[in-house]
Amino acid sequence: MGGDGPVGVATGLDAAWSSVPHPVIVVTDDGVVRAVSPAAHLLLPSVEQGSPLYGSVPLWLSRAHEQLVQRLDAPNAEDATASGSVNGRHCDARPTVLDGEVAWWLLEDRGRELRDTRQALTREQARTSFLDEASAALMATLNVDRCMTATVQLATRHLADAAAVVAPAAGNRLPVVCGDTDAVEYQKVEADPALVAGLSEALRGFPPVPSRWLDPAALPDWLVPSTFEGEVGSVLITPLPGLGVPAGALVLLRRTSEAVFGEDEELSARLFAARAGAALSAAGLYAEQSAITRALMRDLIPPPLHRLHGFELAGGYRASEDHQVVGGDFYDVHPGATPEQDTLVVLGDVCGKGLEAAILTGKIRNTLQALAPLAGDHRSVLRLLNSALLSAHHTRFATLVLASVARRDGQVVLRLTSAGHCPPLIVRSDGRVEEADTRGHLIGVLEEIRAQTFETTLAPGETCVLYTDGVTEARGGPVGTDMFGEERLAAVLEECSGMPAEAIVERIMMVTTQWVNRREHDDIAVVAITAPRRTHLSAVDGHTAGRYTA
Repeated sequence: MGGDGPVGVATGLDAAWSSVPHPVIVVTDDGVVRAVSPAAHLLLPSVEQGSPLYGSVPLWLSRAHEQLVQRLDAPNAEDATASGSVNGRHCDARPTVLDGEVAWWLLEDRGRELRDTRQALTREQARTSFLDEASAALMATLNVDRCMTATVQLATRHLADAAAVVAPAAGNRLPVVCGDTDAVEYQKVEADPALVAGLSEALRGFPPVPSRWLDPAALPDWLVPSTFEGEVGSVLITPLPGLGVPAGALVLLRRTSEAVFGEDEELSARLFAARAGAALSAAGLYAEQSAITRALMRDLIPPPLHRLHGFELAGGYRASEDHQVVGGDFYDVHPGATPEQDTLVVLGDVCGKGLEAAILTGKIRNTLQALAPLAGDHRSVLRLLNSALLSAHHTRFATLVLASVARRDGQVVLRLTSAGHCPPLIVRSDGRVEEADTRGHLIGVLEEIRAQTFETTLAPGETCVLYTDGVTEARGGPVGTDMFGEERLAAVLEECSGMPAEAIVERIMMVTTQWVNRREHDDIAVVAITAPRRTHLSAVDGHTAGRYTA
């Protein structure tokens, strides 16, 4: 049946092999292809009758044929099978020994493909679950340090034995967070990232360097946690892509005993790094915006008030929403140089609430700061402020009440002027509550502004209360729709006769808070000016309360 057989017989066998519907290749002992079935030719187009087996088929099949020929005389030689990849498909090759030839039957291992598919699906499900967990954990905070910590801990839980996050350089220092699932270390190192292969590129957002090209022995100590035991056996460095700019680099470490990072693990690391980078970038932007906001808000938050020039001052403020710090209500104090010179106390309400109202509030407060030397001339102050607002091309207006306070001849002298604002209330020593007779135009509406000034004095223990309509128009009560109103405010103040300024403000704020009971409300601001009931001996710092004499 070999090459020396009768031609007719060989031709007949060739025809028989050609009609076999399964992939089969008949090979002589010396490695020449004797016959090829059509199915085998479709699977291996380079195999032709008469061609050498070596070079025409995958290496694993030609080697299997060589090994089988060497042991043909051995018992059960035909039991030998080989397997490998044929054009991306896994096949088993099973031999049938003939007279001087071997027929190799190529059977596609569909069970193996199914197992591979299942394994790939399991890996993808695990990766998806990990990425979902990472997204939830990373997006739960907008704090940069906590976000870097979460990145390190998630990476060591799922991808490596230890990890480090390197943020972009701040000055000449690199912020680094490294550790494992149990402990995390924070440090700022003076180091050149270009000296670490792959790190400088990752910090600039370039594609990661394959881990097999990185030398673990060249890794600096500041990238390895102090708790890391053993030597670093494999390292992977990948960029943390941010929102438009790189957010840093992720460094993954494995011990010597562990396998190096494979392609599938590198893919998981890059997908995780994309989520971590987005979270770090968002946290960084939030921190930057928060710093800017804090800097701007410092000039907008109402100042703390205290005893000044022989009279007490106290203030209370609550923005329209609990999560807001500033709004449209404000108060300020511009002290006179001496007790006899007028101290200007201002309380106002800008139309609207929230950030836009706060911006106009800032403009008004800055203008009043410049006009403070005119504290004795309320009309000039209001006229100049009105002109400044009209020239600012805004669509909002404001109401104000000005109070000039001075200590003269042992009395606290008050001059009060309202510009479209709630008139101040005066709590006398006998419990009566008087409304100051002052009224005037809104600020920022008309070219000409008119206002009426009211003058009075405060006897020891008497208080003048300035407030915004956030107090009187606060809606609440049993059904939540009743306004607090001037009468309730007056009743509260009657109970506060003789109380210090701070206690009166605290009482008003407490009552109005209970009245609205977590409902929506406007901004609320209150200022109390009190003439002390007794002679005051100043404390060492001149501000805090000292002792009193009868």
